[in-house]
Amino acid sequence: MAFQLTVSRYFTTQDDVKLHYIDCGSGTPIVMLPAWSQSVEEFKYQIEALQHDYRMIALDMRGHGLSEQVEYGYRIPRLAKDLYELICFLELEDIVLVGHAMGSAVMLCFWDLFGEALLSKLVMVDMPPVLVSNPIWSPLEMHSYGPLVDPMNVLDVMNVIKSCEGDKYRQTVLKCMLSQDICPEKRQSVLQSRLKFPLKQAAKLFYSNYHQDWRDLFPRITLPCLVVSGRASLTAWRSQQWIAEQLPQSKIVYFEEHEGGKHFMFFENPFRFNRILHDFIQSDSVA
Repeated sequence: MAFQLTVSRYFTTQDDVKLHYIDCGSGTPIVMLPAWSQSVEEFKYQIEALQHDYRMIALDMRGHGLSEQVEYGYRIPRLAKDLYELICFLELEDIVLVGHAMGSAVMLCFWDLFGEALLSKLVMVDMPPVLVSNPIWSPLEMHSYGPLVDPMNVLDVMNVIKSCEGDKYRQTVLKCMLSQDICPEKRQSVLQSRLKFPLKQAAKLFYSNYHQDWRDLFPRITLPCLVVSGRASLTAWRSQQWIAEQLPQSKIVYFEEHEGGKHFMFFENPFRFNRILHDFIQSDSVA
């Protein structure tokens, strides 16, 4: 992907990290947060299509994409602080926040730390409410929360990521996150974006992300929320349904497998995703 230089920007955080972001268009600001190891490139089709109606902003989190690859700060709360500093730097308000997977975790942490005064709506894309299982949970709880690993697996995976096998692991997992029939160019674009994030930092952030539990937040979020789920995603669609049921004002949309309904449904089926996002922003109701 080649964003025009006129929309590519940088700012420096309070802890002296140079972060890259995209900023184009005008109108209601939509701030988009990529997944773990991904960059703003994954939102290519949203930025290109929606900049005619909205101010489109996407942040490369520290270490990701074109942002500076420092040795420190790879924790979800620090990423939420980075987001807050960007919002203050750009003097944004009435923001629609869009988070993909770990990007949703950063978004929820932002809400928890800084409140909702600057926000208007939230969009959560394919993020479980909790990523690590608890052995005392009932089958119903396991079914509802959709954790991806057990407690010991977190350390095992973290150690694999920071080893010489890390890139191979990230490629293997990514293969499960994309449809088999996705065009090679799109597949390569997502892969190259993922491999830019250094393994040592990727392992640290993986560990932080997998030790978050957002279940108590959802009932307290009064903003209108859109939950987007892929039926064939590694993230269980039932966990997305559970999230939507906890939110006071929510709408859930599913992408079936034949619609590109895996982890990157906005990238595989941007036309439908963009229409859903536009309708949600313009609507006065989440019904």
